[in-house]
Amino acid sequence: MNAGWSRSWCCPDVATTQAVAAAVAGLVEVGDVLLLDGELGAGKTAFTQGLAAAMGVTEAVTSPTFTLVRHYPAPGGIELLHADVYRLDRLDEIVALGLPELIEERAVAVVEWGERAAPALAPDYLVVRLEETGGEGERTVSLRPVGERWLARAERLGEAVEAVAAEAVAGGPAVAASWGASHGYPPAGGGVAEEGRPE
Repeated sequence: MNAGWSRSWCCPDVATTQAVAAAVAGLVEVGDVLLLDGELGAGKTAFTQGLAAAMGVTEAVTSPTFTLVRHYPAPGGIELLHADVYRLDRLDEIVALGLPELIEERAVAVVEWGERAAPALAPDYLVVRLEETGGEGERTVSLRPVGERWLARAERLGEAVEAVAAEAVAGGPAVAASWGASHGYPPAGGGVAEEGRPE
């Protein structure tokens, strides 16, 4: 077991941040939860866009700040849930979203401002922390698995992201595994739109 495992990578631009997310998507399984944290503009929605593209989502992915939860279909009958609890002040409001029940229905969930939602979820998720470290979209992406499901994949997760980070440092194109291909689903193709607000 890899209790206490955590890793951080420097992403020089938004494209690399999205490629890191795509690498994470290569190890995502139905029922998984990713909790995204970081200040406004840190890149939470950009990360989700990269994850969604790798999962085969073809719809434009934007911040769900006002709708709270957006649903995106992916190949193979999978659904990506994208939640934003920034405007929810009380835990009972977060509980009322019914995220655990939604996740059980062949879904993967990404929750922006995730530390607020953690008490309402089972202690089994991947914490993704994004921090701006410079101009032109440069940021640090940190991953910390919590619970047996994610800890069991920790080393593979690190290797997948390290490969993307190494290519970025070398100046080459960042290439990440497709979630659909790694799970036997045909890629749906398509890209993602620019985020609705700079997160």
